[in-house]
Amino acid sequence: MSEHDHRHDHDHAHAHEAPPSPYHRSERTSERNAELTERVAKLEALLTEKGLVAKDALDKLVDVYEHDLGPMNGAKVVARAWVDPAFKQRLLENATSAVAELGFGGLQGEHLVAVENTPQVHNVVVCTLCSCYPWPVLGLPPAWYKDAAYRSRVVIDPRGVLREFGTELGDDVEVRVWDSSAEVRYLVLPERPAGTDGWNEEQLAAIVGRDAMIGVTRALPA
Repeated sequence: MSEHDHRHDHDHAHAHEAPPSPYHRSERTSERNAELTERVAKLEALLTEKGLVAKDALDKLVDVYEHDLGPMNGAKVVARAWVDPAFKQRLLENATSAVAELGFGGLQGEHLVAVENTPQVHNVVVCTLCSCYPWPVLGLPPAWYKDAAYRSRVVIDPRGVLREFGTELGDDVEVRVWDSSAEVRYLVLPERPAGTDGWNEEQLAAIVGRDAMIGVTRALPA
């Protein structure tokens, strides 16, 4: 299957005239996601109402999984790919299997695809219908990823959206927008920053942020 079968390529004309992707969600799948979100909200309300869990404790737990634990897994995957060419090749060929080598996987990560940023190509990920996201390597999705404005605008004007995140791209760089779904989720492999030669995996993982693995920013040395 070619990449044009399951991505929006917004630097080429007539991208939206491509055949329908087999990865596009059905209406039923979108409904199931909405039902799950509603059930989670009701459960949270019940737990806090009964005094079993404090609201601020839940918020803190969500924050940890959104910003720390989940993205740390993805950062380790990226760092390994930067220092181990053989692992990088396996990651690009079968990301689900490659991340499992590092002990990551499971729910919401069963069908993972890694796409590599290069000097010629910049990838960015969206879920246009809801908020499908690779939880095992990125944790919980940030609020802006679920926002309707991001989901619609990054498809129409990806360069403009990237610019708002501080990511400026030259006209010679092709932008590829990948639409996550219930069947496939994407992980961006950022470019390794210059000046990091000789860094070990732990040092490299520390400069890989969640947003770089979604593709809205770059990995930058501290």
